Amino acid sequence: MITHPGLPGPTIGDHLSWEDSHSRYAPGTEFQIGAMTLVANTGTYIDAPAHRYRSGSDLAGLGLASLVNLPSVVVRVPPDTVRIDRKLLGAYHVDGMAVLIHTGWDQHWGTATYGGGGHPYVTLDGAAQLAEAGATLVGIDSVNIDDFEDGTRPAHSTLLSHAIPIVEHLRGLEQLPSDGFRFFAAPPLIEGMATFPVRAFALVD
Repeated sequence: MITHPGLPGPTIGDHLSWEDSHSRYAPGTEFQIGAMTLVANTGTYIDAPAHRYRSGSDLAGLGLASLVNLPSVVVRVPPDTVRIDRKLLGAYHVDGMAVLIHTGWDQHWGTATYGGGGHPYVTLDGAAQLAEAGATLVGIDSVNIDDFEDGTRPAHSTLLSHAIPIVEHLRGLEQLPSDGFRFFAAPPLIEGMATFPVRAFALVD
């Protein structure tokens, strides 16, 4: 699974296979222990403030109140929109909400187009709008919440400076209603890491 251009996919296998476990246990008893090597930015993952800022909270510092059981809203981005700005985002009530930005870019998942540039992204003023309006978490179904061409990464910089976690590479947002649901995206409690895959899901009333 190649998620982000230039980063390797994970390797998944056995630390202890069913067959090799036979020598360790009684006859008829077997166990499997898996092993995985992966970069933290694999699949659908969450960014903590320490992803951008050395003094920011790591995964262990993220409170569950900003990750699970969040009242949520889906921002439906018009087709062919690339720049998601203050004007577009300002039309939504986001205070205390998980804001999930549905661009439709996930239709390109697994193709060269997905990470090839031209993806929808949140502008500096769009990220500032979300922070000022009190968003709790921001997710997007695009390859990056920022424009690849802007090395300052303004959306990451703005949201994470306000301790607003970011979930990237979401899929299936078309299945959700515009609001009236709860969002969950909790990573493992790991000190010293700032990004990690999550199994993001929603409960719809």
